Amino acid sequence: MSTPQPDAESSAVPRTEPPIVGDELTILRSFIDFYRATIRRQCEGLTVEQLRTPHPPSTMTLAGMLKHLAYVEDIWFNVRLAGNEPAPPWDTVDWAADSDWDWHSALDDTPEQLTALFDDAVAASERILDEVLGEDQPTGAGVLDRTTVRPGRDGHISLRWILVHMVEEYSRHAGHADLLREALDGATDL
Repeated sequence: MSTPQPDAESSAVPRTEPPIVGDELTILRSFIDFYRATIRRQCEGLTVEQLRTPHPPSTMTLAGMLKHLAYVEDIWFNVRLAGNEPAPPWDTVDWAADSDWDWHSALDDTPEQLTALFDDAVAASERILDEVLGEDQPTGAGVLDRTTVRPGRDGHISLRWILVHMVEEYSRHAGHADLLREALDGATDL
């Protein structure tokens, strides 16, 4: 099933180019926001069948990508940075039974559920980040040296590392999304 090809100008998902000059925090957050919007644009207007369609030999789908990135938002900002317990639905997942549950379970979700899960995770991450940055911290680059409340397997991680990792995570998956979307309906340059 083919859908009309959207173009970047007609997208309902706003996206702002990151500034070419700015402080480190502004640049990092701007790139994360840019790639979040890019992922949403790649999924915009697709049917449930299209969101669930892989491009063989890969089993990756845009549905799985949205759910995976919602999980990534929660794990890095809510769990690691803030030290909270995982938010639903992550709090009840048996990861030992399916380490790719986020990718696999997305095939049972509607586009509306996936979009809401992703958007809610992003909003929660932004609230947490704003709270962390609003606390009595050193200003400028020093705030990026703040470390996570909850350690990972390598110990406590700096906010700088998390933000750089999020740029990497999103940009990598935005490239995957470009290929998946073009294979689905020929849409490019979203």
